[in-house]
Amino acid sequence: MTVGVRRIIHIDMDAFYASVEQRDNPALKGQPVAVGRCQERGVVAAASYEARKFGVRSAMPSVQAQRKCPQLIFVPPRFDVYRAVSAQIHAIFARYTPLIQPLSLDEAYLDVTHPLLPRPSATAIAEEIRTAILRETGLTASAGVSYNKFLAKLASDYRKPNGQFVIPPSRGEAFVASLPVNAFHGVGPATARRMHTLGIHTGADLRRFSLEILRQHFGKAAAFYYGIARGQDDRPVEPNRPRKSIGKEITFAQDLHAPAELHAALQELAAKVWTGCQKRNLTGRTITLKLRYTDFNQCTRSLSLPDPVQNEDTLTQIAWKLLTPLLPVKAPVRLLGITLSALLCPQDKTSSAQLSLLP
Repeated sequence: MTVGVRRIIHIDMDAFYASVEQRDNPALKGQPVAVGRCQERGVVAAASYEARKFGVRSAMPSVQAQRKCPQLIFVPPRFDVYRAVSAQIHAIFARYTPLIQPLSLDEAYLDVTHPLLPRPSATAIAEEIRTAILRETGLTASAGVSYNKFLAKLASDYRKPNGQFVIPPSRGEAFVASLPVNAFHGVGPATARRMHTLGIHTGADLRRFSLEILRQHFGKAAAFYYGIARGQDDRPVEPNRPRKSIGKEITFAQDLHAPAELHAALQELAAKVWTGCQKRNLTGRTITLKLRYTDFNQCTRSLSLPDPVQNEDTLTQIAWKLLTPLLPVKAPVRLLGITLSALLCPQDKTSSAQLSLLP
């Protein structure tokens, strides 16, 4: 890459949770493995590559996963182990750069424009990191190398598993042109459907739209879409990226219908969310309630307050206030969630926000 161009690496562990389980239990190697609970309301947290061949994916209901792959082996998650392995991996990253932006336990961006160790290229650093991960953890990782975050993430998917791909500046725009927009990180299913209705199916299609037209259809996100269609993404790697929300969800073993049951579930959720807030010395001004019915239709309601939430009881009361207009529920409820966002430290109460109920 030329002088002055950023060097960004995206590291993505291969089937991380499932690979850790296969590493720790040799009997699982080569077998279709799902991390999760094999029960009526269970959900697959991760699937091995052997299971993915049958169409098993993360977030899939366990019952559906087992139908797709009758020989699927379910293993309960061990998040303490996954966190410990993730810490090992991040220690390897830190040998090369302080500019590390974790996205989850199993993936991160690294800015190696000015690495801590002298190496001839970002490609060489990515190869060295992947070798160290395999040697020290017994796990494989894939890497994408490019001049911005968007392309680095695309590149890491290109040679999975246990591969590496480079997109240099001379190839960025052309690489994006032929890709379907639903493969773009940052373009979700709903946005992709909206783009399709406008005749936007590939990066080349997206590039034909002016920034002004994109703003009419996609608002603030238009500038990002306009840039990535041209292989441009100026977002920095943010090592200390502030947390945006704290939330918890419960998928019930049996559907809930009675208001008293729903209220008890909200109390349990609020307690968990507030515990998370206290651990991080944070509170927030926006409370979002998520409700999923037994038919998988979903509903969300949010309330933004002029002052931050001060205690667990207040969080429970507001969540109940958001749920009350939905009672009696139109169908049994299989999942509830509470998220607190617009986070800040408890002592920082300055805010000019107005009270608003969002649909």
